[in-house]
Amino acid sequence: MGKVNVGIVQMTCTANKQENLDKAIVKVREAAAKGAQIVCLQELFTSLYFCDVEDYDNFKLAEAIPGPSTDALQKVAGELGVVIIASLFEKRAQGVYHNTTAVLDADGSYLGKYRKMHIPDDPGFYEKFYFTPGDLGYKVFKTKFATIGVLICWDQWYPEAARITALMGAEILFYPTAIGWATTQDEATNVKQYNAWQTIQRSHAVANGVHVVSVNRVGEEAGVKFWGGSFFADPFGEVLHQTTVEQEEVIVKELDLDQSDYYRSHWPFLRDRRIDSYQPITKRLLDND
Repeated sequence: MGKVNVGIVQMTCTANKQENLDKAIVKVREAAAKGAQIVCLQELFTSLYFCDVEDYDNFKLAEAIPGPSTDALQKVAGELGVVIIASLFEKRAQGVYHNTTAVLDADGSYLGKYRKMHIPDDPGFYEKFYFTPGDLGYKVFKTKFATIGVLICWDQWYPEAARITALMGAEILFYPTAIGWATTQDEATNVKQYNAWQTIQRSHAVANGVHVVSVNRVGEEAGVKFWGGSFFADPFGEVLHQTTVEQEEVIVKELDLDQSDYYRSHWPFLRDRRIDSYQPITKRLLDND
C-alpha cells in the first residue's frame, strides 16, 4: 500500500459546460503541481446542478462515457501522470441517462465507470427525473497509485454501499458530491445537516478501516447554497482536513494507506462480522410483508 497524495477540487460552476471543464482542468493541474497523484472532482462538475428543476432541455447536457469530457481529461491525466476521478452526466442511449463517474489512470487510460446506485428525489434535488439507477453494481478501480472505490453523493448515506466497496478491496472511498442548504434555512439546521453528512461518511471510514475522501461543490445556485466542506478522513474517522463552506479550494493531502492494516488489526470489525446472520438486510423491512 504505502502513501499516496490525494487532491480534491472544490469549485463553483456556471451554465457554460466548456468553461466548467476548462476550469476543472486548470485546477487538476494545480493539484498535480502540489504533488497530487489522484485528483477527485466534485459531482456533475461540468454544469450547474440542473436537478433543481424537472426540465427536459437539461438532458442536452449529457454525453457518452467515454466521450468528449473523458477524452479531454485522459490527455491531462497522461500528461501529468495523475489519476482523475470525473463525475459526469452520462447519456447511455436515447432516453436512458445515468449519474456516472469515470476513472482515468495516470497513463491516460480509461479504467471504467461507476453509475450512481441510490437516486434521491427531494425538493431541489429531482434526480429521479434524470437518472436511471446504476446497474453496474459497486466498483473498485486498480489505479497506478491505489485501489479505489467510487460512490456518488446520495450513496454516502448507505453503509451497505461503503461496506461492499471496501470488501471488494477499495483502499480509499471517494464521494464526489453536490449537496447544499436551502438559502431560506436557519443556521442551526444548516449545522445539523452538515454534521450528519460528515458523520455518516466518517463512520464508513471507521467501520471499514479505510480512508474516505468527500468532495463537494460551493456556490449559490437556484436557491441552494452548496456547502463545500469537503474533507479527508483517516481509517478511524479522524478528519485530516476540512475545507471552507464557501470558497473554491484545491487541497492535497498525503494518505498513509498502511494505516488500514493497523486499524483493522487493532479494531477487527471485519474479522468479527457475522456474515451468517445478515441475510435479513436484503429485505425492505422485516414486517413479514
